[in-house]
Amino acid sequence: MYSVLADDSRAVKLSSARIEEYRRLYGDQAAKRLDAWQRLIRESANLPEHEKLKRVNRFFNQVRFLDDIVHWKKKDYWATPVEFLISNGGDCEDFSIAKYYTLRALGVADEKMSLAYVKALELNQAHMVLTYYDTPQSMPLVLDNLIGDIRPANERPDLLHVYTFNGDSLWLSKRGRRAELVGTSDRLAPWVKLRDRIQQNDVNLSQSQEP
Repeated sequence: MYSVLADDSRAVKLSSARIEEYRRLYGDQAAKRLDAWQRLIRESANLPEHEKLKRVNRFFNQVRFLDDIVHWKKKDYWATPVEFLISNGGDCEDFSIAKYYTLRALGVADEKMSLAYVKALELNQAHMVLTYYDTPQSMPLVLDNLIGDIRPANERPDLLHVYTFNGDSLWLSKRGRRAELVGTSDRLAPWVKLRDRIQQNDVNLSQSQEP
């Protein structure tokens, strides 16, 4: 079974030399965003867990929202956190993935988090958020790029939960909670492709908008 622990460091922790390489390739502004991200990780390492959630959610919600078809010239593309920040844009999956990997690197346990596919009822469209479970029985908190406040799932009636997954597992979800384990997250092809690119340190920005 795949474990997300294997690629936390590749997904998140960048050396100064690596950031300088990205500066040469993608410019000063891209490097500044990566530097700010690394500073967030260093400064948040010893904070209480709920403060980590707030800081990470606030940091990534500053990035531009851009549809995949506009940004990547593809119908559906799940960007790595590095791609998301270098290009300064992405859609709901990219926000959620970046928050997930950053919080994992900050020591938040994988079993406490899920990437949740929902329907945003007011927008009448599919959406993704990150959910956090203080305990297995807790009502999860929702980290969302649509709303800056972190709220419990039962205080988000605008979201209809469909399924949820993390590094290993895939569940159907009901009223914001994990309801039924239906397999491993390897069933989700975009997730598998994302992990493979992270493992290979692959940054593909040739089809995105200019940062």
